[in-house]
Amino acid sequence: ATAPPAILLVLQADAYDWEEIFRGSRLRDGRSIRVVQTGWRDIAVHGDVYKGTSGVRCNVDVHKTVQEVRAGVLAGDRPLARSIRPDFVLVRNEVTAPDFDGRSRLSALMFADVPACNTLESVAQFCDRAACMGFLHRLHKKHGDAFKVIPQHMASSYRSLMYGFAFPAVVKIGSAHAGFGKMRIMDHHQMSDFRSVMAMMPDTHVFVEPFIEGEYDLRIQKIGKHVRAFKRMSTSGEWKTNTGSAMVEELEVERRWRLWCEAAAEMFGGLDILTVDAIVERGTGTEYIMEVNGTSSGLYSECADEDNKHIRDLVLERMNEALCAE
Repeated sequence: ATAPPAILLVLQADAYDWEEIFRGSRLRDGRSIRVVQTGWRDIAVHGDVYKGTSGVRCNVDVHKTVQEVRAGVLAGDRPLARSIRPDFVLVRNEVTAPDFDGRSRLSALMFADVPACNTLESVAQFCDRAACMGFLHRLHKKHGDAFKVIPQHMASSYRSLMYGFAFPAVVKIGSAHAGFGKMRIMDHHQMSDFRSVMAMMPDTHVFVEPFIEGEYDLRIQKIGKHVRAFKRMSTSGEWKTNTGSAMVEELEVERRWRLWCEAAAEMFGGLDILTVDAIVERGTGTEYIMEVNGTSSGLYSECADEDNKHIRDLVLERMNEALCAE
């Protein structure tokens, strides 16, 4: 009898057709791959160990797939939910957003010990900016100025916010991303006002760092063994240079940038997919690493088709390791 297909759950609701990207792919043992693509908001996860030593069974209830949404299938024409048992997970969207927190779903997948790319443990750590930045400062300590990280102050709440670097400064609230939860503070008077606002969120942590006037941004992208470098120049006039419209240019990968990726790939037990974001200071040319992004790192549109194939090949490699006996 033909073996049932391996089920790959792809968590990406905003772009790409992973069913098409994986079309025709097979595992080393000959099994085909069934791709189910949806978003964090559209799943519920539960698991159990009723069968004892056979491990945790993972059930994911899928309320709607990306393909259904794009085809305009109305809610009344869809099943209320379909239950699948994923053999592997590819995470390509953030678990949290300003209006959504999917960490309970992530926790359930971790409970079920479902293999994933990147690992679910690393995805969980990337939900916490403090954990990420702490690891980057560890890498700075190890590599020195070859891995130069932006100076930072972190406070567990407004009560302990005693910033000692220069102004202007940038405050970053909690673990938000993509430009959300950030403000530029010009002097200590504005900082005092900001602290009074933070008092309305008494248990929220905050980061403060010197404002760097950037000439341009750098993004160094690593997918498995494939590394790319991009230069991004804002054309919108926003001080948040990673938001708004911009001109993007692919660059030759410098040796020092490759070191950044190799060092960052050590984070949280190992990252297969990552990007390192840096800013180049106007006037000095100094490169400051601002953050590292994990498995949900976005792709540059002109390279996306090729890079998605790199991700496909990487996932196939990891699925073979996890699901196919030697």
